[in-house]
Amino acid sequence: MPTIERIDGFAEELTAIRRDLHAHPEIGFEEVRTSGIVADKLTQWGIEVHRGLGGTGVVGVLKGKGNGGMKIGLRADMDALPMEENTNLRWRSTIPGRFHGCGHDGHTTMLLGTARYLAETRNFDGTVHFIFQPAEEGLGGARAMIKDGLFQKFPCDEVYGLHNAPDLNHGEIAILPGPAMAGADFFDIVIDGYGAHGAMPERSKDAVIIATTLAQSLQTIVSRNVPPHHPAVLSITQIHAGSAYNVIPGQAKLCGTVRAFDDGVRALIRERMRAICAGTAAAFQCEINADIRDIFSVLVNQEEQSQIVAAVARTVVEPDKVFTRSEPKMGSEDFADMMQAVPGAYFWIGHEGSVPVHNPGYVLDDKILPIGASMFARIIETRMPVGAHA
Repeated sequence: MPTIERIDGFAEELTAIRRDLHAHPEIGFEEVRTSGIVADKLTQWGIEVHRGLGGTGVVGVLKGKGNGGMKIGLRADMDALPMEENTNLRWRSTIPGRFHGCGHDGHTTMLLGTARYLAETRNFDGTVHFIFQPAEEGLGGARAMIKDGLFQKFPCDEVYGLHNAPDLNHGEIAILPGPAMAGADFFDIVIDGYGAHGAMPERSKDAVIIATTLAQSLQTIVSRNVPPHHPAVLSITQIHAGSAYNVIPGQAKLCGTVRAFDDGVRALIRERMRAICAGTAAAFQCEINADIRDIFSVLVNQEEQSQIVAAVARTVVEPDKVFTRSEPKMGSEDFADMMQAVPGAYFWIGHEGSVPVHNPGYVLDDKILPIGASMFARIIETRMPVGAHA
């Protein structure tokens, strides 16, 4: 079976919605226009709407036919990235420094397509919760919705999410049971040394030298402390120090991220980072403060829900385009926090174009909108079939 014919029938409308969202991107917790459009569309289709969870989050509630008590959550993220777009698309971003460079505009549109189809057909027995989440890009939108009582107000037996994937071919769908995406920490390390004239380094506690020494030392953690069979990454992504050619700065700052698939490994890396910072501070007679923050949990796909995704995918695309043992991704996804509260699965949909997400030249392929919408819809119809509770 291909994509759902009824969804294909309004694919052009989905494309128009997606391109409008793309032209008006909003970053985390600022998705006022986006969430307003989502709420308006859901309301038009007769879906019960709840706003304000996690700030700008929206939840739609739709009951199907029959008296089934099962409840399933379908989630899409709404936020854009704080970066410039470098494409020549007619619908490119109209807001400087804002860009849907990860395709969340597409995810939001796919879930809207699912919502419209299910509202028109109601060919399921149970309740669907359409979860439109703000602030996925490292700002804790999932945790904010959960803190606001997401699963107390809208209890779910299962949850499902998806992401577009430029590294897969068009029409390919990948699902990986078990740990599928890494947990992540962000860190800020501030070095307080002692500044001096550039010609008199002996009078300084040179923050630049301390920072570069510390940066190299931190790179030994993964290679010399983490067991080789546990993948992990520690990346320093920012170094800030100095403002003049002839001044040795007294302060420097290192920022970056840690990724791993095991929470024990993440704890080990944090411990070693703090120990190395303390040792470096003692060696250079300076102060070093390390702020290490847990941002993303490890995303773990449950076996049962992963099998459901794979089975449904084989009805939406050609069976040989469904991959069930794809490589785990070192990237992170805060849908992991929802799946720590409720069992679920998260999958990827491939599309044309090879420019990766978070690149200023990234372009989402609109032809995958009906695929994503059909996947979500068929999951609902498969898990909550009409007549199952007659």
